[in-house]
Amino acid sequence: MTSEKSKIRIALAGNPNSGKTSIFNELTGMSQYVGNWPGVTIEKFVGIRKTDDYELEITDLPGTYSLSPYSPDERVARDYLLFERPDVVCVVVDASNLERNLYFVAQLVELDLPIVVALNMIDIAKARGITIDIDKLSALVGAPVVPTVARSGVGIDQLISSIIDVSRKDYCPVPLNYGKVAERAITEIENTISAAPPLAMKCHTSRYLAASLLANDAEITSMILSADPDAENIRKAVGKIRLKMETRLGLDGESMLANMRHGWASGIYHEVVDHPRHDEPTATDHIDDFLLNRFVGIPIFAGIMFLIFWATFTLGAFPMDWIDSLFGVISGSLEKLMSSAGFSETLISMVVDGAIAGVGGVLIFLPNIIILFFFVSILEDSGYMARAAFLMDKVMHKFGLHGKSFIPIIIGFGCTVPAVMSTRTLENREDRLLTILILPFVLCSARVPVFVLFTSALFETNQGLVLFSMYFLSIAISILAAKFLKIILFKGLSTPFVMELPPYHIPALKGILLHTWERAYAFVKKAGTVILVGSIVIWALGSLPPGAEYASAESFAGRIGAFFEPIVRVFGTDWRGAVSLIFGFVAKEIVVATLAVLASSGNEPNLANALGSLYTPLSAYAFMVFTLVYTPCIATIAAIKKETGTWKWALFSIAFNTGLAWILATIVYRGGRLIGLG
Repeated sequence: MTSEKSKIRIALAGNPNSGKTSIFNELTGMSQYVGNWPGVTIEKFVGIRKTDDYELEITDLPGTYSLSPYSPDERVARDYLLFERPDVVCVVVDASNLERNLYFVAQLVELDLPIVVALNMIDIAKARGITIDIDKLSALVGAPVVPTVARSGVGIDQLISSIIDVSRKDYCPVPLNYGKVAERAITEIENTISAAPPLAMKCHTSRYLAASLLANDAEITSMILSADPDAENIRKAVGKIRLKMETRLGLDGESMLANMRHGWASGIYHEVVDHPRHDEPTATDHIDDFLLNRFVGIPIFAGIMFLIFWATFTLGAFPMDWIDSLFGVISGSLEKLMSSAGFSETLISMVVDGAIAGVGGVLIFLPNIIILFFFVSILEDSGYMARAAFLMDKVMHKFGLHGKSFIPIIIGFGCTVPAVMSTRTLENREDRLLTILILPFVLCSARVPVFVLFTSALFETNQGLVLFSMYFLSIAISILAAKFLKIILFKGLSTPFVMELPPYHIPALKGILLHTWERAYAFVKKAGTVILVGSIVIWALGSLPPGAEYASAESFAGRIGAFFEPIVRVFGTDWRGAVSLIFGFVAKEIVVATLAVLASSGNEPNLANALGSLYTPLSAYAFMVFTLVYTPCIATIAAIKKETGTWKWALFSIAFNTGLAWILATIVYRGGRLIGLG
């Protein structure tokens, strides 16, 4: 067992798109876990790397451009570094954008923490003709600098060695000098805030606090003043020092610090970088000229997504059949085994018709989930998804959404809960709230099994096109709902969208497999917990009261469904569909589990064939539309309440989404029948 003394706590920090997450994956491999930061619901990723003598606990901080936070996730990164005091900060910088990344380093050195610089994407820098003097960069920053290529693992072992070496030394980088006038002001403020020992002791870095007060940082000012009973005197003293400095320099504190940090970053950059030829376009430039073309950019994106959906069905068909056959064998064998062992018919039915039918009905779609997210991970890791956000920016603004809203939407294709949490990157509260309200319309992975099931069972041809239409509808409904809500509820203007487009690179297979594994594992875990319990509950409702035929209209499930059937009958669904939609409020995968328990029983044990007798292609499509739009799951509702701070918007989401779902599903079904599609 590793002793406490051999444990090194490492914070992984850096700008967005610097390759920080790839470094994290290389450092930790599969030894990762996800939790929440204390007091907030932003996910934090922690990984473990063990060596012969040390256990490295690595925390992946949210990407940030500055320690002056403008969004909740940036605030989390700042507060962790300020108050948690990791043993080492590994700051990841993009070698191909060194000057901009060094501005963040300039702020980090003020924290009086040991630093190691991972100079990532060094291969891209070299491809652009950029030559960096590593030794000189290390000397000027005052910290070890390790060239890395995260996607291929280059430099990772050396990075680990440097982190361990730095953790054993008692030194920190020397912060930049702001000049006589500003340095005198910082020293005076440090002496003044020594009257607030609780905060100073907690932060262990009075220089950073003093510099922040000199810049009139509102959050740091509030922290200082709340920590000391003599707050007003401190405020006045700091104000006098700031005014004196600003009068002498003719510049406010915030601008002065920013100018000096930019100057420090620029000076180091020009000292260590052999400037490339700027007149030659890079490979990324050539690719973007085509993929970001205003005429063909969006059609190319749509075509790529369609091909992914086509591959999801084509490649997934064979393993789906294998899993279906496997569960058929398991079900039959277990039924015989339990019968020969003398178990009661009720228990056998619960295991076979409830647990196995429900869980198996969901797990059969695991190959589709794996294939879908494998290709999506390739798009993300290659840098193309950032281009998709860029392409959609103009469209998003026309419908009242911020360009940055496309990032939570992309995340929402995986799961709506982290998508809701990721809206913290939006600085404007109205932009954030509007984005939260439209995210439940995005087709999350939990709905994919429902659509794959109905598409496989009811549509013999054009299956990829049917699934693609669901994704297209989810985007269309999202932006149209945003326009409606913007007109009705939110009158303010969105702030401009500024986004850095990372260079293209070949995705690392390890990273892709890791991302795919995480999503597949979450799917299987839910099948073995929530869906298993839900399947047994549904089986019980379909079996009771005693004497009722299983999964019949006389059962409790049938009575519940009969009560709601008039509401769903208008778009071609019977009581079984009503029950499945009700249980889908717990988790959308349970829609499939419910249908597997209630529909595939009796004379037609095969779920796909059973659905073929209950639905037509038109009514199936209407059911899919309703499932796409109606109330988000319980976990999403809880996330909306947490992020908005009130139940009002969570309840509004339930009512608005379900009402709109009923209207759209009815229009699809009734309109289709009207033109002869029924």
